[in-house]
Amino acid sequence: MITPRKSADRGRTKIDWLDSRHTFSFGDYYDPAEMGFRTLRVINEDRVRPGAGFPTHPHRDMEIITYILEGALEHKDSLGTGSVISPGEAQRMSAGTGITHSEFNHSKTEPVHFLQIWITPSTPGIKPGYEQKTIDDAKAHTGFAPVGTPDGDGQSVKIHQDAALSVAKLDRGQTVTTNLKKERHGWVQVARGAVTVNGTALAEGDGAAISNEDKLTLVANAPAEVLFFDLA
Repeated sequence: MITPRKSADRGRTKIDWLDSRHTFSFGDYYDPAEMGFRTLRVINEDRVRPGAGFPTHPHRDMEIITYILEGALEHKDSLGTGSVISPGEAQRMSAGTGITHSEFNHSKTEPVHFLQIWITPSTPGIKPGYEQKTIDDAKAHTGFAPVGTPDGDGQSVKIHQDAALSVAKLDRGQTVTTNLKKERHGWVQVARGAVTVNGTALAEGDGAAISNEDKLTLVANAPAEVLFFDLA
């Protein structure tokens, strides 16, 4: 079963420096029917104007993954981490017992466009942590490249949950497949372009909850960048 979540139906926060689309309830956007899917709690698509960003603020007990689409995002946190995240990289911050951080557009002239993803950890109260890795771009062009996994092997960041995130970057007409084990669930998020997933058309910004499907076949209807979540 594939249940689409259309881009136009998402919540929105728009202020002078931020344009954010919320797949699930977040901040002032609240829809009791859209509180997340399985352990996936937040997918925000954010555009931040040059030189602006989120001032220091706190988080607890959440796995926060940042995926850059365009531009660069500057990160600082209470662990002493200072970094810049660019396209082709993934950042994971485990909020655990408590962490504060800030995120700003690294450029004074160009906007930054990114996805911020929250996944509920399997165990509350873990030690806060930070990780940043380069995604296997070549693999993403031939199938799904790991972005985040429970063991954090290879070029994936570690997610403290029975959940995995991968990405495929597809040319028009390209087809990729992936399997879902019995009793697993999936979420597809189209970051760019357009695809058909098991016969269901999804456009840029669309997402879809997936249950009771043992195999997914994605066909790119346009050049596309697609995130796939494998969830318990």
